[in-house]
Amino acid sequence: MRVCLASTSPARLMLLRQAGIEPLTMSPEVDEDALAAAAAAERGEQLPPAELVMLLARAKAADVASRLAAEGEFDGLVIGGDSMFALGGRVYGKPYTPEEATRRWHEMRGATGILHSGHSVHRVLPGAAPVEAAAVAEAAVSFAEDITDAEIAAYVASGEPLHVAGAFTVDSLGGAFITRVDGDPSTVVGMSLSTVRRLAADLGVAWTDLWS
Repeated sequence: MRVCLASTSPARLMLLRQAGIEPLTMSPEVDEDALAAAAAAERGEQLPPAELVMLLARAKAADVASRLAAEGEFDGLVIGGDSMFALGGRVYGKPYTPEEATRRWHEMRGATGILHSGHSVHRVLPGAAPVEAAAVAEAAVSFAEDITDAEIAAYVASGEPLHVAGAFTVDSLGGAFITRVDGDPSTVVGMSLSTVRRLAADLGVAWTDLWS
């Protein structure tokens, strides 16, 4: 059974490889900002984080699944995902700049937020329309109270938090600043493996059949 990861995220690729799956990777051709803005305009307000990550995950997986289906040779699963971090009523994607990452870490110090991760899995068969199963996973992340300003500055200077949802990782340099994760830990890395396993089962595919 083949697997295609509809993402260029190194963290999601690493997770699948650690779980015994060696996927193909394809970059979704989705304008995430435009899609989120259009949904907000239609709703008249910003979408809640769980709805937004689901919207983006489904769009990215559907784009890749439709392209593979059009080629007519792929037989397997397409996995798409999206993550956002919510803290104190605010939703945080990737900070991109050192200034924004630093500001967020001063807010997160001693606090607990929720990492929302959307998952969309498509079963693609030659000659048939893709079939989807989708779900959102959430994990609560608590940060140490005694993180110093110098530690925040050093972490931001490493560049790691600039291009990850919420400005932190749990599986690399940022892990030492996290005191507790409530929920599937892989959700915080970028994709809940237990959720993907369940969605694959919903599509009639055994998780162990995905092992390389």
